Parts: sequence; C-alpha cells; structure tokens
Amino acid sequence: MKNKIIKIILVIVFIVSSVLFINNIIDIYHDKKVNTNILDNVILKDNEINDKDILLAKLTELNKQNNDILGWIQIDDTNIDYPVLQTIDNSYYLNHNYLKEESKRGSIFLDKDVDLNTSSNCLIYGHRTSTKLMFEDLINYKDKDFYLDHKIIKFATLEEESEYEIMAVFYSRVYYQNESNIFRYYNYVNLNEEEFNYYVNEAKKSSIYKTDVEATYGDQLLTLSTCEYSKNNGRFVIVAKKI
Repeated sequence: MKNKIIKIILVIVFIVSSVLFINNIIDIYHDKKVNTNILDNVILKDNEINDKDILLAKLTELNKQNNDILGWIQIDDTNIDYPVLQTIDNSYYLNHNYLKEESKRGSIFLDKDVDLNTSSNCLIYGHRTSTKLMFEDLINYKDKDFYLDHKIIKFATLEEESEYEIMAVFYSRVYYQNESNIFRYYNYVNLNEEEFNYYVNEAKKSSIYKTDVEATYGDQLLTLSTCEYSKNNGRFVIVAKKI
C-alpha cells in the first residue's frame, strides 16, 4: 500500500512538472514571436512616407495601439530592438509585454519619473533573459572590444530619432536604505547642475574601462539598467550621452 501511494505521488509530480515545462516552452515561444521583428508587422497606410521617417511613423502607429509606447531603442548587432514603454508604476512592465499581455520577460520601459521633454537623464530598465530577449545583450559591454565596435545606442521618441554615445559601463546593485555614501544611480533622473556633475563623475569613476566621452550640464543622458547575477540585487549599467 505504501509503495502504491509513493508511485501515485511520483506520477502526479511528473505530470505537474511536465505541464509546467510545456507551459514554459509555450510561453517562451509566444514571447519570442511577439517581440521579434515588431516594426515589420506595423502597416503604414501612407505610401509617401520618406525612408528616414518610417521609424517615427511606425512608432506613432504602435502608440495608437498602446499609448504607453513612447520610444524605440536599438543597438546594432544585438537583439535589442524594442519599443520603450512608460507608466506611473515601474513594476507593471516588469511582467507585461508591449501588448499588455502578462509576460515573465516583460518589456523595456522608462522610469516613471522620466519626462522625455525635460529630464536630463532618461533611465530605462529591462530584464536579462535566457531567451536572449530584452536587455540580455547589454552584458556584452563587459568586453571593451565589444564597446569599441558598438559605441552608439539609437533611441527614438515620437518626435525624433537620436543617437547616444556610451561614456560609462559599470556594475552596481540596489542598495539598502541604511547604506550611506553610495552612488544610487537609479535615483537620478531630473538633475540640477550639481547633481548632473556628480552623476557623470560617479558613473565614469565606476566604469570598468575608460572612455573619452565627456558630458556637461545641458547634455541629455541615457542610462540603461539590467540585472547582473554575480551579487544579490546586482545591476549592470550603461550611461550614454546624446550626440
């Protein structure tokens, strides 16, 4: 009787595990399908749009589908080629895709406090994933040779396309409230001159390799943040300047 119960339990465990595994495979397949070649699936009705304006036109169409879509980010030779979203809740797009479907891989999203028209630092978050989606490829920048060949981040808003040149790459983490004299990069979005200079200096001082890119107050910064697993609550951060 005891052996029979154990066998039944093992069968149940196997079935549950199999169902979870299959569901995870289906979920991954769906996320890859949804997040691949997004722009190619946007149909423009105006056939007279200039080639240089196609991205903004398609971004505008996506914004009509979901008005949380405010931008587009792209880095050459990576899988980073995604819409950038924003809501008043930084946790929402941690587990929702740009179609507002639940997704473990989430979306790329702006910090809730960023104003694209006025903020001096556009702070953007994204997961790292084993499926190579979202910000997984940011970790390539730990290699200086990769940086030297990929110094530019392309970031478009609904108004314009811009390029940002990387000035610092560093490891960080989410710090405890009682820790002092710490560079909490994630608290710097709308900066006065003193805060801006502090942010730039700390970012460059923390960088794992030197760059010759400098920034002065009045420049707009772009900060990309993703998870880094060598420490608890670790982060991998890239700071770039608009050019």
